[in-house]
Amino acid sequence: MPSAAIVGFGKYVPSFRIRLEEIAKRWGQSGAEVKKSLGIEWKTVPGKDEDSFTMGFEAGKQAIEMAGIKPAQISAIFVGSESHPYAVKPTSSMLASALALDPFCFAADLEFACKAGTAGVQIVDSFIRSGQINYGMAMGTDTAQGRPSDALEYTAAAGAAAVILGTEKSPHALCRIDHTLSFTTDTPDFWRPSGEKFPRHAGRFTGEPSYFRHVRHALQGILETTKTDPKDLTHVVLHMPNAKFPLAIAKEFGFSKQQMQSGFVVADIGNTYSACSLLGLTSVLQTAKKGERILLVSYGSGSGSDAFLFTMLRDGVPLPPDHRAPEELTYDQYLEHCGVLKI
Repeated sequence: MPSAAIVGFGKYVPSFRIRLEEIAKRWGQSGAEVKKSLGIEWKTVPGKDEDSFTMGFEAGKQAIEMAGIKPAQISAIFVGSESHPYAVKPTSSMLASALALDPFCFAADLEFACKAGTAGVQIVDSFIRSGQINYGMAMGTDTAQGRPSDALEYTAAAGAAAVILGTEKSPHALCRIDHTLSFTTDTPDFWRPSGEKFPRHAGRFTGEPSYFRHVRHALQGILETTKTDPKDLTHVVLHMPNAKFPLAIAKEFGFSKQQMQSGFVVADIGNTYSACSLLGLTSVLQTAKKGERILLVSYGSGSGSDAFLFTMLRDGVPLPPDHRAPEELTYDQYLEHCGVLKI
């Protein structure tokens, strides 16, 4: 049975940015200390007319163009997000229609905090390997929310990433999925009750019992299951809620700076939630070389991690250059964009 492989990928991040120093200034905190603590310079902010659907559309369209297939050849789409535009109306059906996918299409919205996008990859992978479909799309897209003055405000960002899977025999097969597994527990470190605009979190509890425990177990599990030595990996992408957490795990497992650098995108865009791990992967897929091996481990509060091992089947493909200039926002403009402040 052929393995599934990535045949196309795409991404989208808004052009709007806010410096963490600008947020810190509003709350009388030291911008230098905040940046040092989190390892982040900027975070992306959605435009006033941008949501998880519009960003997902841009990422999906780019992925289709790279895959070199007709949209109607895609007969599955799974969309992971914490910020679907509608509480009751699927983003996946909107995207299936807007992207002109096959109407006989498996489609669903997924929610598992920041790992919902990688959960979609696992589902499409299973559909491909079972022979039910020839091509399917998985996506993570979020306009992440952070309550003003809350710690999450410094990192919660916006962006989207999409991958199209086919079989490793597909003409445009780029990167094979060799193995995947998940580690899941009921560890409620982060949640948003129905009807509330902003999530809540358990502060420092989000570290060791949540992020570190789940990423560590998933990572160790896939290395042991596949008998892979960390030194055999060329690229490593770990979920990036900030810069410090993934770097701490990397140090624990002996991953080098070189193994981490290609997919380490958090410093300039922040934590894009469901898109985060997949944006790191799309960064790697643009420059990786044939035969190189990639490790991806996502994390979602609640809590769980999905781990993947990939092998490049050919050299990476660069995405089209983004000619938009970054647009820096003041704090009040940032609140307006997020729908908190009406000017």
